[in-house]
Amino acid sequence: MNTAKALLKASLGITSFLKIPIVEAQPRPASATPIMVPIRSIGPREKGRIENHLLALDAQDRYLRFGYAASDEQVRRYVEGLDFERDVLFGIYNRRLDLIAMAHLAFAPADQPSDCAEFGVSVSKHARGRGYGARLFERAVVAARNEGVGMLFIHALSENAAMLRIARKAGAKVVRTGSEAEAHLRLPSATFDSRMSEIALQQFAQLDYHLKTRAKQFWAFLEALQEIRSGVRSARDHSSP
Repeated sequence: MNTAKALLKASLGITSFLKIPIVEAQPRPASATPIMVPIRSIGPREKGRIENHLLALDAQDRYLRFGYAASDEQVRRYVEGLDFERDVLFGIYNRRLDLIAMAHLAFAPADQPSDCAEFGVSVSKHARGRGYGARLFERAVVAARNEGVGMLFIHALSENAAMLRIARKAGAKVVRTGSEAEAHLRLPSATFDSRMSEIALQQFAQLDYHLKTRAKQFWAFLEALQEIRSGVRSARDHSSP
């Protein structure tokens, strides 16, 4: 990963404007190097991965993500209705290229004020406690600023403490109304630094995804080769007198 970061810096001439999202998977010594988290834009070709990620959420997680206990059919309709031309989706992938965390930055429809957007996030249960939700929020803020968004909204259930904690930490104002809460965060205007940061972050994520893809293909090749060798060995053993 350090090699990937060095390549990215060398290719883009990155200086102080880039703040790579990082995460601490567990307590680490103060001198330890933080783990970098590549966050990649998700396109329409990855609807299958989005669906698999959301369907794997249990009933409580779906309730917190959507505000209601979404059924499998409702989850599928949500995925099918995603507007990749208008909205932006981000994801974090593991080494097997499974989508383990994703964010949906939904921009206002054409007939609504264009300076507002809404943020939603989900993280697979086995990937919790690593700060992925906060990192995805930071990434979404950069994208929203660069799209001219001045107000970012987070609509969540009052019991969704993790999401509200992320919003408060970012400086958002949280208003509770019964079982629901709404947080809104005013965003500064886009700058040269914010635009260059987004380009660099996307380049870093693409490089990481490419490396993971190559690694997955390589291991699949080795597994297939091992199966062939095992088959040949088995056949030879059976044919021996």
